[in-house]
Amino acid sequence: MKPLPSKDEIRQWISENPGLAAKRDIAKAFGIKGDARIALKALLRELEGEGVVEKSGRRFRAPGVLPPVAVLQVLAPDAAGDLFARPLEEGVAEGPRILIVAQKGDPALGAGDRILARLAKVEAEDRDYEARLIRKLGSNPAKVLGVFRQGAEGGRILPIEKGSDREWRVASDMTGGARDGELVEAEAVGGRRLGLPAARVVARLGDPAGPRAASLIAIHQHGIPDVFPDAVIAEADRAEPVGMMGREDLRDLPLVTIDPVDARDRDDAVYAEADRDPGNPGGFVIWVAIADVAHFVTPGSALDREARRRGNSTYFPDRVVPMLPDILSGDLCSLHEGVDRACIAVRMVIDKDGHKRSHRFVRGMMRSVASLHYAQVQAAVDGAPDEKTAPLVDWVLKPLYAAYAALKQAREQRQPLDLELPERKIELGEDGRVVSVAFKERLEAHKLIEEMMILANVAAAEELIRLKRPLLFRVHEEPSPLKLEGLREVAEGAGLTLAKGQVLQTRHLNRLLAQAEGTEFDELINLSTLRSMTQAYYHPENFGHFGLALRNYAHFTSPIRRYSDLIVHRALISAHGWGKDGLSAWDEQNLEETGKLISEAERRSMAAERDTNDRYLAAYLADRVGAEFAGRISGVQRFGVFVRLDETGADGLIPVRALGREYFNYDEGSQTLRGSETGMVLGIGQKVMVRLAEAAPVTGGLILELLSVEGAAMRPSRRSGGKYSPRKPAQAAAKRRLVRKRR
Repeated sequence: MKPLPSKDEIRQWISENPGLAAKRDIAKAFGIKGDARIALKALLRELEGEGVVEKSGRRFRAPGVLPPVAVLQVLAPDAAGDLFARPLEEGVAEGPRILIVAQKGDPALGAGDRILARLAKVEAEDRDYEARLIRKLGSNPAKVLGVFRQGAEGGRILPIEKGSDREWRVASDMTGGARDGELVEAEAVGGRRLGLPAARVVARLGDPAGPRAASLIAIHQHGIPDVFPDAVIAEADRAEPVGMMGREDLRDLPLVTIDPVDARDRDDAVYAEADRDPGNPGGFVIWVAIADVAHFVTPGSALDREARRRGNSTYFPDRVVPMLPDILSGDLCSLHEGVDRACIAVRMVIDKDGHKRSHRFVRGMMRSVASLHYAQVQAAVDGAPDEKTAPLVDWVLKPLYAAYAALKQAREQRQPLDLELPERKIELGEDGRVVSVAFKERLEAHKLIEEMMILANVAAAEELIRLKRPLLFRVHEEPSPLKLEGLREVAEGAGLTLAKGQVLQTRHLNRLLAQAEGTEFDELINLSTLRSMTQAYYHPENFGHFGLALRNYAHFTSPIRRYSDLIVHRALISAHGWGKDGLSAWDEQNLEETGKLISEAERRSMAAERDTNDRYLAAYLADRVGAEFAGRISGVQRFGVFVRLDETGADGLIPVRALGREYFNYDEGSQTLRGSETGMVLGIGQKVMVRLAEAAPVTGGLILELLSVEGAAMRPSRRSGGKYSPRKPAQAAAKRRLVRKRR
């Protein structure tokens, strides 16, 4: 038998042959066969234990030496514009510097992209390796957000997502200094082998139960960019107030801003007056002025690229992640009281019935006479003005409400979808903890601003269509036939009617909602109608807005917090020849891709905001475990029933296993669970009493126990000698009709 090589010989061979360093390659190189392979395996383990070699997958390598072909993650360009990368090999904690050497025909690479590359070691001051692209693999590796638990050899990461039980192992050299119990961000490394998948800690985020941690978790979990690059901040810092050149002077118009009391930015102002044209008796002139963000955020600039990447601002109870740096969003662009601000404004003339007769767009300069909030305005019009609103009631606020009364008539004729779904508001104390949860009051002042913004958005879309200019429309398509049939079956099961055999219009859905109003099926029909809707999105083709019952609609009124509105502003600037900061050729060529990106960003923000609210609510209820709550079933799935609690609007889950020993049949069409023995039917909208069994602030999950349905207490199934009668006779009959129809 050929003698085994020495440890030095093996180490030297591995260093010289990084691409052929599997055990079988080493055995072949030294002529080792048969039982001698067992001794070689033991020798390699000793070398690994001594730190002389490292093992990645099935291959061995010298410490700090990368294989000739590796998976890399592209980093952000450095100050010189060069792209560097870091290895995603398991076992490489702090990788060497790798410069990506671009070759003709290579695709464009950006920060976060994953590539397969051929590596060559070099002797240079600023890099250890050079990489040449073999192929692009995709974007960021799987991100992991969880709680780090220290172990003897590194540790584990426990998930924080609701319903997830997946854990990750972390090697001792990949913990990033994380401490036991800390919230960490990590990324997957290496390939999947037997046992838990491996991850590397890349960021420590602190105590997961600490105040204000809920939004931080959501920001990292959903990948929301929350740190502006230096180039973006530098560009924003160079911005200066706008001059009058090329602008129409609107500073004599008594425009006011009306926002939430805690508004962080003010991007729209309004003014209305009776139309003096004798040909339009009872009509009004309405001005809507919007912050001229396009002046500051020009196509192709660092600010523009970052705003497009973010898509929109994201709002949490304790913070906002803005689309633009604060010097713009909170100062130079914001329409503050008593200061000159650049704007793009539209003058609209409506008749006495609220129909728009004409519009005219201008690029101007305005000066807000007052920054007001909704409740303050409503109180003033209702007869209780304060010191600030008293001088404005007769000549500013009452004309606004008079114009709104006309717009309401047009709205009633148009019949947009009229859902009644209250919105909750989470109040935080100075320590960042929830002090109260209430439902937002919807005042006439809210509706006034909403109608005037809708009118301005319609005018923007119509203006650009008239001028044959490209833009991004806000598209909301009608429900799919499948979802519509599901809604119709739910309605029929409740003894209500949704018209069939005709082109669906929002007035048909409103008729259904009106039938349910004030009945025990009110919330059932509102929730089911909402869930039948498609998601709105942005697109350069005009497919109309079903929910608002409008043929032409674009977002124009919030460019501080939505990139879509900035695109519309640029289109208006180009169309009217107002300057060189209009829609660029690149903008026009990439409109569809931009629409897709910002639609995805919008959904990302909505998910992050929802998850944050869930975590805050779970923290708020954590000390009330065992308490009983009234609620309504808000969703039904095969695995259980979701209940929305009346007091807070929080959603909790009753797992199907907790409903009893009997088997529950799930009917997807009617969104119901039906007990095989008791005949108990659980469906959306039913009133229930539940007990809070578990509240997990880190995940935002609430687990509930069902106590009663529609006033009937839970009873054991026949296996335990009992019988259950869940519903009032009328409800039971309605649900039986529904189930029979589905079968």
